[in-house]
Amino acid sequence: MSDAELQTIPAGHGRAVRLPAGAAIEIVNVTGTQVIDTWAFLEGTGDGYMSLPHTRVETGRMVPRPGEAFLTNRREEILRMEEDTSPGIHDTIMAACDAARYERLGCAGYHRNCADNMNEALADLGLPARECPQPLNLFMNIPVHPDRSLEQGAPVGHPGEFVRLRALRDCVVVMSACPQDITPINGADRAPQDGHYRVVPAD
Repeated sequence: MSDAELQTIPAGHGRAVRLPAGAAIEIVNVTGTQVIDTWAFLEGTGDGYMSLPHTRVETGRMVPRPGEAFLTNRREEILRMEEDTSPGIHDTIMAACDAARYERLGCAGYHRNCADNMNEALADLGLPARECPQPLNLFMNIPVHPDRSLEQGAPVGHPGEFVRLRALRDCVVVMSACPQDITPINGADRAPQDGHYRVVPAD
């Protein structure tokens, strides 16, 4: 793990960072329980983004292994999974939570959500709002059962595990410390925690 300064994503909120080609970002699961929805958008373009469906086609896997790359919707490599000290349980199936999701779960009134967090974080960098692509849900456990049903399971990691993603193109990485407090994806106590990351400059 890098010794760069650790940054905080307040629980239930989002952060965005510009990541030049060659730099890396380490997303750290300090508590061992917090899901971090993660997106990457090509810098200087209006429509290029990390695409999990395109990535699954390329890798033949649900989640890339260290050494494999994430592709954009244009089939360009954008980030490489460089290191993963977790059990490797991450989700590429579930859409980001949004206001409508919490309404369907029975919430009365507005509930913070990852889709809005993404656009708030982009706005903090002066970037326009955009439709929310499928995120890379780091540290999120979605078991697929033999009958092909999906479970929103509790996390299986341990405190301090991290994923390092290396930028292969200039991009903006957006992260949301998922505010889900109804299902157990952020732990059995359903209590979202702060997220953490550090930026590692290019060598």
